[in-house]
Order: sequence, then C-alpha cells, then structure tokens
Amino acid sequence: MSRMHRNEAGQDLNGTKQRAFPIAFGRIAEAARPYAEILCRRWLPDGHRETNEWVARNPRRIDHRLGSFKINLTTARWGDFATGDTGGDMISLAAYLFNLTQRNAALETAEMLGIDPYER
Repeated sequence: MSRMHRNEAGQDLNGTKQRAFPIAFGRIAEAARPYAEILCRRWLPDGHRETNEWVARNPRRIDHRLGSFKINLTTARWGDFATGDTGGDMISLAAYLFNLTQRNAALETAEMLGIDPYER
C-alpha cells in the first residue's frame, strides 16, 4: 500500500487538496507525560526537581527567583503562580515556552518522542 505524503496545507505532492489527518493531541500528551522530567531538563535546564515538581525560572518573563513556575512531573500540569499562566500537559508547556501554536507544539513534541503525531 502506497502512503500518500501531504504538506501543511493538506495537499498531496501533486498539489491536489486532500483531507489531512487530525493531530492526535491526547495520544501525544499521554505519551509525553512519563517523560515530563526529561523534557523539563531539556526545556528548562536551570530548574530542579522538588519532590514531584520541576521548579524553574519562567523564561517568558523576568524571573529572578525560583518558586512560582512549576511543572507537576506526575500529571504534567504546570503553572506560573506569579502570572496566572497555566496548562494541563507537556504540549501546552511547549507551546507556552517556545511561543508555538498547540498544533506545532504537538508536532514538535511527537517528533522528540519519535511517535506518529496523526490520528489514522
């Protein structure tokens, strides 16, 4: 069976518009959760583990002290208690940290994990 490759616009290589596969957000988020600490070490290297949380400075603002920006390493929920910014998984954290859309954050996270990002 031949696998058809599509570009971002959902077009096949001949430029014909095709229905694109949806992003498997839930599957990617679940696959990333066990790797939360590894991803935090990569994305927020100035942080450290405190019990089941990663505590780091928020790179999106001037943050002089550790403590208000935390990621729960069990649930992957995160928040900056100084600004009120929060999220529920590693995809939303990647989107927040790197100023990506949720879609692009999911694609990047899936690539890092080596998994197929699409519902098929």
